[in-house]
Amino acid sequence: MAYQMFAAIDVGSNDISMKIFEVTAKWGFREVDCVSHILELGSDTYRLGYVSNEKINELCTCLMKFKDKMKEYDCKDYRAYATSAIREASNSLMIIELIELRTGIKVEILSNSEHRFMMLKGCASTMKEFDEITSRNTALLDMGAGSIQISLFEKQLLTATQNIKIGSIRVRDMMSGIESRVTNGEEIIEEYVQNELNTFNTMYLGDKNIKNVIAIGDEIQALQKIAPELKIKNLMTKDQIDYLYKKILNVSPQDMALNYGIPFERATLIRPAIIVYRILVETTKADEIFLHDITLCDGIVADYMDTERKFTIGRKFEQDILASAMAMAKRYKSNKTHIMYVSNMALAIFDAMKKQHGMNRKQRLQLEIACILHDCGKFINMQNVANNSYNIIMSTEMVGLSHKEREEVANAVRYNTMYLPAYQYVKDSLGAASYTTVAKLAAILRVANALDRSHKQKVEKFSMQIKDKKLVITVDTIENITLESALFKEKADFFERIYGIRPVLKQRRNV
Repeated sequence: MAYQMFAAIDVGSNDISMKIFEVTAKWGFREVDCVSHILELGSDTYRLGYVSNEKINELCTCLMKFKDKMKEYDCKDYRAYATSAIREASNSLMIIELIELRTGIKVEILSNSEHRFMMLKGCASTMKEFDEITSRNTALLDMGAGSIQISLFEKQLLTATQNIKIGSIRVRDMMSGIESRVTNGEEIIEEYVQNELNTFNTMYLGDKNIKNVIAIGDEIQALQKIAPELKIKNLMTKDQIDYLYKKILNVSPQDMALNYGIPFERATLIRPAIIVYRILVETTKADEIFLHDITLCDGIVADYMDTERKFTIGRKFEQDILASAMAMAKRYKSNKTHIMYVSNMALAIFDAMKKQHGMNRKQRLQLEIACILHDCGKFINMQNVANNSYNIIMSTEMVGLSHKEREEVANAVRYNTMYLPAYQYVKDSLGAASYTTVAKLAAILRVANALDRSHKQKVEKFSMQIKDKKLVITVDTIENITLESALFKEKADFFERIYGIRPVLKQRRNV
């Protein structure tokens, strides 16, 4: 059977790791080797705001060794990603450039939402019971060095996600600073973590009854080693968490490293991790906590297999993104019937114009999200809906979208009703967003939205056809669509400027 070797590299906040995978179109991926080097880049970034030259040099030396290992396995392809330690460093761009110049390895900086989405893919593709567990209300806790991500699932779909900056290194360094000044530092840290999780509980959980917690992160293996008497494998009860908590509070990191074979740097992160796990379980009142020992490298290969169409994982991750967007629209009291109607119209236009617009599958998803969220700003007030919607989208993390993609969605929504000036006048306000992508998405959204201006869904059936430089939209309805027709002509002008094709609305009355 044909297979190839693939390398996944994680330039993390606590260590640098690489996994070598054997990937096949039929069977997916299989780990064949793993190497890592502990290097606390996050300690520099979270404390100083930048990564020191000493650690950059050590990072490049480590990556050169990884490159030799890749040659040893004859890896045909690789992906290398950096997370929060590099992303939040003031010298992040210089670090990425230095790495490529010195090692030849191209490292991309992941946004938090991209990072967590890869972890979700890795978890869902390697945890056999994932769909069964998330069929009940479930919180996925992804603990990193700088922050934790809590994602909520209902009936197997992602409904909400939130990033909270109480990761293991941040909490450890905070504990060190507090404990050097007071005797009850641990209680103060617990109070701080509890307050952060209480806020999450109020905003996102409400009266939801969380049945399960799935915990993923680098500290899982270490927790399993510390209490061999509990024989913990893939599941912990609340009583076992309490037992671990009490045991870990009475063992120093030095003793943990010595007695359980855990690297000292990793041992220093165990206490912050168990504090967060314990408080989360108490906050959610979950019955059980499932442990899944995966790393970002597993998420990287799962994402590679999924996005490159190398292997069908079996889970439609786009549905998670859309379910999250729908939950967001519901939170801001959007008219569900209207936004679904506009979405169907917009996607039909997108599909009919494939040869003309040159956009890809991800941009189709962005269009659908823009349709779902285009009215969410009305929740704030009715006078400045476009800007309100833009601000809501930009202030809400959307797992599965990069920062650039989220900016494109937000701007498409903003310019759905606002005038879009020439590029030179708006380039600074667009941020990382592509002007052409924003214009293309906004043009389709405008026309689709015009077709339901009354919010009464007057069109029963419709068809799209490209003919003689025109997009002919034929609608079957006996309703009076004078309002829709009037607004349609206005939106058609902008659409024609963007695509060079004139949308034309034709009514076919069914008697």
